[in-house]
Amino acid sequence: MGYECETEGVRISVQPDYLEEESDPETGRFFWAYTVEIENRGAETVQLIARCWRITDAHGRTEVVRGEGVVGEQPVLKPGELFRYTSGAPLPTASGFMSGSYEMRRESGDRFEAAIPAFSLDSPFDCAAVH
Repeated sequence: MGYECETEGVRISVQPDYLEEESDPETGRFFWAYTVEIENRGAETVQLIARCWRITDAHGRTEVVRGEGVVGEQPVLKPGELFRYTSGAPLPTASGFMSGSYEMRRESGDRFEAAIPAFSLDSPFDCAAVH
């Protein structure tokens, strides 16, 4: 996968993909899918409780999205297990980036924030103007 990081035994990797068929550059709509893999490399079972995304467009405008779980689920991952899902994000600009974190809970009840690696959203329309 393209981008990855690990926090307290939870590895998160993300692969963004620009969706041309969902986008309409003439009206300022650019759409990306992103596939996330969450792998429990630790010794304890963990559960993904909540998410917090920061989505920033090419003009530096940031939207924060918080919610329970991911794609309607709060997956439980035993040691060695992996959970994969795909979601999407629209932007009004031809590029941007996303980052964030998942709130994870161990069997013991302890909670921690697992970092989601920052990843760029690039489209074929994101090119520098030549003067």
